[in-house]
Amino acid sequence: MIMDETTYHIPALFGEALDGLNIKPDGVYVDVTFGGGGHSRGILKRLGEEGRLYGFDRDMDSFNNVPDDDRFTFVHSNFRYISNFLKYHGEEKVDGILADLGVSFHHFDDAERGFSFRNNAPLDMRMNQRGGKTAADVLAEYDESQILTLLRTYTDLKKPHLIAKAIVKARSEQPITTTFELVEAVKATINPRQEKKELAQVFQALRIEVNGEMEALRKFLESSITLLRTGGRLAVITYHSIEDRMVKNFIKTGNVEGIEEKDFYGRVSTPWKAVTRSPIVPSEEEIERNPRSRSAKLRIAEKL
Repeated sequence: MIMDETTYHIPALFGEALDGLNIKPDGVYVDVTFGGGGHSRGILKRLGEEGRLYGFDRDMDSFNNVPDDDRFTFVHSNFRYISNFLKYHGEEKVDGILADLGVSFHHFDDAERGFSFRNNAPLDMRMNQRGGKTAADVLAEYDESQILTLLRTYTDLKKPHLIAKAIVKARSEQPITTTFELVEAVKATINPRQEKKELAQVFQALRIEVNGEMEALRKFLESSITLLRTGGRLAVITYHSIEDRMVKNFIKTGNVEGIEEKDFYGRVSTPWKAVTRSPIVPSEEEIERNPRSRSAKLRIAEKL
């Protein structure tokens, strides 16, 4: 599979996601996580001259990857505001929406952004660097119970209370402002056999909190109900159990909590039909080519 040389990487589940959108040549589509532009370029190749594609990203670094194509419009915004911006551009209904959740690969590769524990850098983690709290701010300002809550909510760590306590103890001695300082603060509480996995989860929890990812996902999913026309497709790639559970619940019940409302015949009321019974996962060949895609899951739904 050949991708444009300006693309950061071949996205996870690339072909599967595009197939799942069931792209019509003259349709209107939205890539709400534009990033390196990989999925968007794939969509554009399947669109005809009358097709339209909107790419959302809150990180202006992504603007460097915008394709030179009149059918494409870049929107510098968080996807939680998808309804407002599409209406601004005159789009009431669309034929398909794609979301590839998580962090773009170039964020991990750009050491200065502070997303990875593998490189020493300022603890930033903001997707949009124009404002908002950094990860260092969160560690400095949250009390122990708040830190514990975000670790419990956004990770599967076995001993989040010990990690929260270690962070508070370390910052009492000196501020935690870099990635390596955070690693040093928590390493005594980390299982050496699971070091990479557990450190990744600590960083994941901070990233989710800094960027308000779960609330943004909720808002986006709720908006997709009214934005997609009947027969339109929603394709969402998730990378951890929290977001995957939200998407699974949303498709099954029409809400992220998974609260079932039933009709007169006892059938669960939902505006969606799942296109596949189970999530689509990467092949062994893809995982070998791109180990970071190992945890990816693709869920596809059709608007009823």
